[in-house]
Amino acid sequence: MTIIISGYFEFEHPEQIPDILKGARAHIEGALAEDGCIAYSWTEDHLTPGRVWVYEEWTSEDTLDAHLNTHWYRDMGAYLGTFDRKPMTNVIKKYRVDLEEPVYDDTGVARGHFFTA
Repeated sequence: MTIIISGYFEFEHPEQIPDILKGARAHIEGALAEDGCIAYSWTEDHLTPGRVWVYEEWTSEDTLDAHLNTHWYRDMGAYLGTFDRKPMTNVIKKYRVDLEEPVYDDTGVARGHFFTA
């Protein structure tokens, strides 16, 4: 079952975000190369200065758990710890995905409801 991680961090110095993300490249690429990693994205929020969104997608709980025990995870945390961050007022969450469907149906219409249940 697919696992999604979603949330954000906020940094004290928004002007550092481009350099922070460039410096994180090796950690991001390392995670992307792990077994079970579908997506691993760190993205600057262009509407909220200093905010960086995290989106991860893993093939299973086991592959996420394996990632959380790698040096890529620990090294990213240590790297981010070298920058001033605002206190966390949000929770980065994980989600188990029990059903996936395309947003657009066969006729090209976007639908919010699932066709199968």
